[in-house]
Amino acid sequence: MATLNFIGGEKGGVGKSVAARVLAQYFIDRGQPFTGFDTDRSHTSFTRFYADYAAPVVVDSYEGLDLIAGEFEDTPTLGVKHSVIVDLAAQTAAPLARWMRDSDVLALLGSMGVTVNFWHIADAGKDSVDLLDRLINTYGPGPNYFVVKNEGRGTDFSQLENSAALKKTLALGGRVISLGQLHEGSMRKIDRRNASFWAAIHTAEGPDALGMLERQRVKTWLRNTYATLDTLPLK
Repeated sequence: MATLNFIGGEKGGVGKSVAARVLAQYFIDRGQPFTGFDTDRSHTSFTRFYADYAAPVVVDSYEGLDLIAGEFEDTPTLGVKHSVIVDLAAQTAAPLARWMRDSDVLALLGSMGVTVNFWHIADAGKDSVDLLDRLINTYGPGPNYFVVKNEGRGTDFSQLENSAALKKTLALGGRVISLGQLHEGSMRKIDRRNASFWAAIHTAEGPDALGMLERQRVKTWLRNTYATLDTLPLK
């Protein structure tokens, strides 16, 4: 199965880039070919950590967004489970929706056997609920919807869990998963090194290298996250 994964949530600071990075590492460790695109002009977080797999793309340009869909035409997908990961910057929902509507992207990719997955990364606030409702109302049935409760950005998700937006999402076959919190100190070290998660757990020397138990905590976090991702239709 070829998949196009939009890692969104629309608002800043909910952990979109972390989710994109962990999905990238998951695909690497599962031997699943993928290409990444980074739409954040100011931080380019995805390309910092997975430069060999990701490239920047201008999300408010049709020519830039065309590169995303073109990846499936340019890559021989017959017999190959190729995926694309798009790390969406905040405030990119409107230009993305215009591009998908004007280009009839869902129908085109569907005819090519490509599944579109919208990942809604949510914190514990009401904004995430409202933005999920907007996402569902924009695209309706067709794509897969994965709602990710980012426990690194809150612990009480009752507003989301009791919302009409989530009920609509579940009625469309959406899935809800949790992304556990990685120890904050370890994440800071990984970020300062611009390291992939693989590099972080396999490097024991140098500035900001993780200690033995820190590496073990990252391994445990990845193992638990992978077990959750294994429940989704990604392979």
